[in-house]
Amino acid sequence: MPTSPEGTGRALRRWSRQARLYDRLTAPMERMLGFERAREWIFARVPKGRVLEVGAGTGRNIAHYPAGPVIVASDLSPGMLARAAEKAERAGGACRLVVTDAEDLAFRDRAFDAVVATCVFCSVPDPLRGLREVRRVLKNGGEVLLLEHMRPRGWLGRLFDLVDPIVNRVMGPHVNRRTLDTIREAGLIVVEERSVFSDWIKLIVAR
Repeated sequence: MPTSPEGTGRALRRWSRQARLYDRLTAPMERMLGFERAREWIFARVPKGRVLEVGAGTGRNIAHYPAGPVIVASDLSPGMLARAAEKAERAGGACRLVVTDAEDLAFRDRAFDAVVATCVFCSVPDPLRGLREVRRVLKNGGEVLLLEHMRPRGWLGRLFDLVDPIVNRVMGPHVNRRTLDTIREAGLIVVEERSVFSDWIKLIVAR
């Protein structure tokens, strides 16, 4: 059960409302901030075996899925996954779509060789619980591959603190989360960290 059923319910309603227009709304950010290149880097690294994508949303990553691994793409919102299913069908790739909450993943312990998430833990109501779930379903020696935006350092971080309530209310994500700290608090070890855009959008590899 999620930490806050009310918060999870609000998130579900928000993402279901946004599903139809989500790709259009986020397209400018994708181009400006280098997300597409970052996605290519992540999916070039995924191992063979079973790979879980948490927060697959409308399936923006589907075009990057490599041949070989068994991909399970999950999301809280059935509306978002309906859009992902359209992309999966066009791509002709085999991936299983599962509706499940990042805070309460519907998979057994140590079920996956890798877990992928791109711009997800900025929106999970309880990111610590979600990352602990990621750790639970990851096999020993497996990797977590993340593309996340987080609170930058210095004056920009203070600005993000000020605008976060507005961004969260209007769009859904939080822009001032200290995600690297949360990853470590969840019991994962950060083994690689790359900046994608300044110090507030990062590629992270953890085990």
